[in-house]
Amino acid sequence: MGEKRGIPSNGARAGKLSPEALERAVFANTGAARGEVLIGPAVGEDAAVIRWPQDKLLVFASDPIVGAKSGAGRLLVRVNVNDIASKGADPCFMTVTIILPPSMGEGAVAAIMSEIHDECASSGIAIVGGHTEMNDLYSHPVLSAALIGTADRAFSASDVAPGDVLFVSKHVGIEGMAILASDRPDLLAGILSDDEIAQVRGWMDHTSVLEESRLLRRYASFMHDPTEGGFLGGLDEICRLTRLDADVSCGAVPLHPLTRRAAEALGFAPLRLVASGSMIAAVPADRAGLVESAFRDASIEIARVGVMTALTGHSAGCAPDAAHAEELWPLLKRGSGIA
Repeated sequence: MGEKRGIPSNGARAGKLSPEALERAVFANTGAARGEVLIGPAVGEDAAVIRWPQDKLLVFASDPIVGAKSGAGRLLVRVNVNDIASKGADPCFMTVTIILPPSMGEGAVAAIMSEIHDECASSGIAIVGGHTEMNDLYSHPVLSAALIGTADRAFSASDVAPGDVLFVSKHVGIEGMAILASDRPDLLAGILSDDEIAQVRGWMDHTSVLEESRLLRRYASFMHDPTEGGFLGGLDEICRLTRLDADVSCGAVPLHPLTRRAAEALGFAPLRLVASGSMIAAVPADRAGLVESAFRDASIEIARVGVMTALTGHSAGCAPDAAHAEELWPLLKRGSGIA
C-alpha cells in the first residue's frame, strides 16, 4: 500500500459543500471518461443521463464504508466492483455519497475523492453523481456508493448443478489479514516480522476480483464474492442459494503461510476471516480444465476445493458450523478494552 497517510482534517461549516468546494474536491475526481455519459456531475444537475449500450444487461450493486480511514475511498470502490464482478459484469457508472463531520473539512473530502477517482479510473468507471455534505449529527465518516455495470448474461444460482467443481482464486483471508496488519499490528508482532507485517498490509492492493471475473465468466455457472464470514460464510450462502450441498476439503482451500501462522498463534479460524480478494466459482466439470489453463496463463492462482452435490441436509467434508461468524471483529477488539 505504500506509506500510510491520514485523512486531512481542517474543519468546515455544516451543510452541503459550496459550489467552489465541490469543483475543487469532488468534480475534479470523476474517474474514467466514458462516452456513454451524456450528462454527468455538475453544480445544478440533479441526475446523470447515460446512453445504455444495446444488448447488454444492467447489473447494480450498492455498499457503504463506515468510519473511513486512509484507503477507505479505494475500498469503497472495490467492495462494489467485486459485487458487480461476481455477476460477470464490467463496472461502468458510479454514484458516491460522502457524509463527514464538519471537523474533517474540505481536505478530507478531496483526499477521499482522490482515492475513489484513482480506483475508478483504473477500473474504467465514470463517477456520474452523488451527494457530499458536512453533518454535525455524525461523529465518524460515512461513505456509500451505488455502481452499475453491464453484462452479456445473467449468472443465476439455478444454473449450478451437482457435479460442478468449486474453485477459489488467490488465497482466502486477504482483506481480513490486511486490516489486521493495518489496524492491529500489535497483535501480529512476535508472530510475523516487521517486513512480513508490511507485506500483509500490502495485500489490500489485491482485494479486487475483477480480473478473476473476466477469466471465469466464459466458463462458470455461478460466482460469489465471499466477504463477512469468509470462505465458509460464502460457501454457506452458495448452498442456500442453490439448494444444493457442497463436498469441500478444508485442506484444499488455499491459505497463505503468513495467514496460517497468524491463525495458529492467535487462535482464529482463517476460513471464517473476511475474504474480499478471493472469488468462489462453481464450474461445470467439463470446463474445469479450461479454467485452470486460463488462470495459469494469467499467472493468477486458483484451486479446486470440492464439488457441488445433491441436497443431503449438510455440507460434507468442510461443514461450516456458525458459517456467518466473522473472526475479524473479535480480533480487532482483543485487548483493547472494547466489549
